[in-house]
Amino acid sequence: MGMAHGGRGGIQGLTRAAAAIALTAILLGAAPATAAPSTAPTPTPTASPNGTAAPSETDAPAEEGATPAPSESPSEAPTEAPEPPAEQTVRVEAADADAYTQRAAQIVADMTPEQRAGTVVMGHIPSRDADTVRAYLADSDLGGFLLMGANVGWEEQVRSLTDAMVVDPALPPLIAVDQEGGSVSRLYWDRADSARALRDESPGATEDAFATRGALVARAGIGVNFGIVADTTSDTGSFIWRRVLGETPSDATSRVAAAVTGEAPYALSALKHFPGHGAVREDSHFTIPTTDTTLSQWRSRDARPFSAGISAQVPLVMTGHLAYTAIDAAPASLSPEWYRILREELGFEGVAVTDDLGMLVQSRVPAYQDPVQNAVTAISAGADLVLSVASSNAQTAPDMAAGIAAAVAAGTLPEERLAEAATRVVALRLQVAGSGRSFLPCEGECAAPQS
Repeated sequence: MGMAHGGRGGIQGLTRAAAAIALTAILLGAAPATAAPSTAPTPTPTASPNGTAAPSETDAPAEEGATPAPSESPSEAPTEAPEPPAEQTVRVEAADADAYTQRAAQIVADMTPEQRAGTVVMGHIPSRDADTVRAYLADSDLGGFLLMGANVGWEEQVRSLTDAMVVDPALPPLIAVDQEGGSVSRLYWDRADSARALRDESPGATEDAFATRGALVARAGIGVNFGIVADTTSDTGSFIWRRVLGETPSDATSRVAAAVTGEAPYALSALKHFPGHGAVREDSHFTIPTTDTTLSQWRSRDARPFSAGISAQVPLVMTGHLAYTAIDAAPASLSPEWYRILREELGFEGVAVTDDLGMLVQSRVPAYQDPVQNAVTAISAGADLVLSVASSNAQTAPDMAAGIAAAVAAGTLPEERLAEAATRVVALRLQVAGSGRSFLPCEGECAAPQS
């Protein structure tokens, strides 16, 4: 990896590292800390495609163990990524959650309705060109960007791409990826064990694997990993089976908590797919699966891994596009009742993000063919962040943001609900800035040893 580039906007005259330190100092009311060199060793990742790659969450998973061909020609991809210079490492203590929330509330109060609407939308375009992606984010008020396979060539290229996404270092976007390992991997050089292997190991092995994975994600300049599957099932015919961390609620519970703990120092984790895909066999990328599981049955089974992850302080939970018809006929991602259960029964206080809303369009259900209306419905129901990749183009996310703002103006979406969602997202973005995530090469204390 190369050296971190200086910031291009936001706090003028500061490098990215200095901007992160200064922001933390401002939030904590302390003098800025100074960067300290790291002496701890850093693993040297290879950019050759020896790991497992997979299509996006919007595609059917690839067979686990398959070796992908690199998306770029071998002459364009380095065979080995150079180690970042140790002197570029900076450790920044994060401000407490209350400080981030208070500052976020101030920022959101000064936003226009259009800016608030933009910050609750995560966008995507299928490009590896840094200038193109930077312009996409600079020309909008989108709160984040989801990296997919189309954005990934090799590690140093991804690092340059994510570097370009940070238009304002004081309020960076939430840069996210689906990096579960195994059949769902965007960063194909990830060699840490996947769920199928971890099911046969102790929870400690899961913690180690996700520490390694989190360090790899952070080193690529990515702040959020949609990578912890909290679903549980022993049904080998279920599309989610190969990706679960446990075939029983007890096994899944211990490993989900371990995954959150392992990844926490390096990346912001998300649990998925709430309230649990283990109750159904069908693939929600192409249909809306249904189950007649009762609330009591859900509490005793599917809820347990999510509860464990929330107790471990996971910052994000992703809601799935499946319907527990005994509880609500609507998909959970659009269900006020499921967001209530997530908040009130499980005590989750972080960011609730939908799974790809384009999947609802792909279901061909007439009620869900309008991606803008899906976004408005999700925010109204209780989601804080919406995203769309499948059946989307460069205008989809901006259109969703415009639709959300229009719904507030029309009175169909309460202004207070949008402000609440925007505050949660902005607080997480401030946390990314304050901790230096997505700003600096991951090495020293930040880098877990490769297994």
